Amino acid sequence: MSARASTGGPRSRAVELAEELRLGLDSLRAYKLRAVLTMFGMIFGVAAVVAMLSIGAGAQQEVIAFIEQLGVRNVIVEAREAGDPQTLQRVRRLSAGLSFRDARTIEATLVDLEAASARKRLVPTRLLPRPQGDPPVVFGVAPVYAAIAGLQIADGRFFDESEARTAAPVAVVGQAAALSLFGTEDPIGQYVKVNQQWFGVIGVVGPQITVQSGIAGLTQQDGNQVIYVPLMAAILRLEETRSRQRDEIDALYLQLSPGADITAAGALVRGLLDTAHRGANDFSVILPAELLAEQQRTRQIFEVVMVAIASISLLVGGIGIMNIMLASVLERTREIGVRRAIGARRRDIVRQFLVETTMITLTGGVLGTLLGVVLSRLVGYFAGWSTIVTVGSVALAFVVSVGIGLVFGMYPAVRAARLDPVLALHYE
Repeated sequence: MSARASTGGPRSRAVELAEELRLGLDSLRAYKLRAVLTMFGMIFGVAAVVAMLSIGAGAQQEVIAFIEQLGVRNVIVEAREAGDPQTLQRVRRLSAGLSFRDARTIEATLVDLEAASARKRLVPTRLLPRPQGDPPVVFGVAPVYAAIAGLQIADGRFFDESEARTAAPVAVVGQAAALSLFGTEDPIGQYVKVNQQWFGVIGVVGPQITVQSGIAGLTQQDGNQVIYVPLMAAILRLEETRSRQRDEIDALYLQLSPGADITAAGALVRGLLDTAHRGANDFSVILPAELLAEQQRTRQIFEVVMVAIASISLLVGGIGIMNIMLASVLERTREIGVRRAIGARRRDIVRQFLVETTMITLTGGVLGTLLGVVLSRLVGYFAGWSTIVTVGSVALAFVVSVGIGLVFGMYPAVRAARLDPVLALHYE
């Protein structure tokens, strides 16, 4: 076949492209080790991009799912624990802590309030059966808490209003708590002794998302390691001390009606509590909707930073490709002269070298993508992290790698095309 590019139709251009691919493969096969070493920059660069983005996406997705689980229509008020006894005494001179009075005031003031539940958190001093591992904590809540917190009952039922009014000794356990207390036995109908009180298990809550770090004032607690009991049962049956230094309740969960202004409601709740607590700053108001928006912004920034960091590896790989292709131009000067002498145009020479760089970057991109997926899976398996390989991260790494290969391959290709045919033929 003539080295001069054909000016025919699509079939001629396809034949021409096939010939250029064959020449590119022949050149890469002639310098196998150099081609493989050149690919390594692309492989590790793409793998870094895919792995880092998948790890970051997994972590952010876990946090976002946890915040969505809290309820984007909810406002959560958490009592803030004092760091030491002196601070606690100073705070108590101003405020008696979060109380039912606060709850009644908020419920009477919030116009768009749909449901509300106070929460009493207790750490048992004794549990029977003995738990395997960390002991679960007790949450005393109202029956409506299940709807506010989005609890899914996997087995049995949640306690009702009549059981809540009579402080009935009934309990609903999280999945981890059920496994810790009863092993593989069916927990429904079983009894658990919390301190000195027996509670009959009437339900099991389905699995809940838990993050490893606390979020914006929320008490860090594995939602699967909880025993839920009626609020008054927790206070009357389990609370052992009645010190004025203890909060009457530990949290207040408020669910607003659809379309309500969550931000305005949160500001109103803060204002009411600031006034009632005389500025003691002994509570936190958490708005999951605002946290969700903030986490989504953080995720976008994180992805940009990760791409920028990982792209350095791709940049280094691109420079390596340019160096190798410049060396290849010098080594193949005589070959270029022969092609030009028998009719090859400058654009034919440019295409030949771009085809070679594209083949290197495409192969490196594919292998790097596979390596990045494997690395993210290994990190997830050994570190226990959640990793998500997104189509966007794979496409981004792949496109960037090919783009860098073409950009850094252009200069050697143009330099090769500009060689004087006569001088190239006499080059030794």
